[in-house]
Amino acid sequence: MGLFKKRTREDKTAEKSSKPGRLFAGLSKTRAILTADLGELISGRKAIDAEVLEELETRLLMADLGVETTDAVLEALRRKIEFGEVRNAENLLIHLSALLKARLQFDAPSSMPSADARPYTVLVIGVNGSGKTTSIGKLAKYYQNAGHSVMLAAGDTFRAAAVEQLQTWGERNQVPVIAQADGADSAAVAFDALQAAQSRGTDVLLIDTAGRLHTHSGLMDELKKIKRVLGKQDPGIPQQVLLVLDAGIGQNALQQAKQFHEAIGVTGLVLTKLDGTAKGGILFAIRDKLEMPVQFIGVGEGMEDLREFDADQFVDALLAQDS
Repeated sequence: MGLFKKRTREDKTAEKSSKPGRLFAGLSKTRAILTADLGELISGRKAIDAEVLEELETRLLMADLGVETTDAVLEALRRKIEFGEVRNAENLLIHLSALLKARLQFDAPSSMPSADARPYTVLVIGVNGSGKTTSIGKLAKYYQNAGHSVMLAAGDTFRAAAVEQLQTWGERNQVPVIAQADGADSAAVAFDALQAAQSRGTDVLLIDTAGRLHTHSGLMDELKKIKRVLGKQDPGIPQQVLLVLDAGIGQNALQQAKQFHEAIGVTGLVLTKLDGTAKGGILFAIRDKLEMPVQFIGVGEGMEDLREFDADQFVDALLAQDS
């Protein structure tokens, strides 16, 4: 489907079960903010005027791109207009797409284990309600689908039933879960899991952690301890520290990401619940302000709806026009 081509009923039916189709559906609320009636606004105009740019500015802000990101995008568009690169209103969307894609390009660490780095250890952090444990279960399936053996560590010993929840995901994916009793030391769980993964030759170890508020100093101290204990076994572990953020909390996600990164050092983000919010533009604000790579996004409840982030696919799905 072309980026701005309106989709027919047949298109929608064919896309419903495809990965791009699920991404398109998952971003529908944010796309509605950005593109609803925008085609009608610019249709037939021979030149781009202040009304079009003002309307575009409003929509970018409503989608939660943030003031700084929105200003930067609009300034770049104005320069393109001034130098004749954008000659008509229809062409504006194509240049907007290119600018947004460029803002999301970054060098992210590989999400796959290398042959000489086993177990590939991923410390998964985030506050309660962000979708952290569910994301771990889906990541387990992601790595299994790539042909890797997986082990889970139930390091969230603080929240009631968190261990049982992770064990359920382990049963569903048929992967082992290393756990201790509620209230056990999280670092001890992580240590035991690392030793178990090493002895069994496991490819990928995913470690769950407690999800108290990021302002809780005890949580940050606990996370530092887990990372320190893992590092004593191997200075290169963990290879990844993934922070899970709920896209629906908008600009508050920026503060969460900043504080977690300052405390423990985040290597990548998992942005969840994009299907439930009209504020999916927060991804751009996080990228611009924190220069932190988004590695996975969640756009639905299905196992396949947590996928590697692709900037081009993401922007195409945001700006495509519904019929």
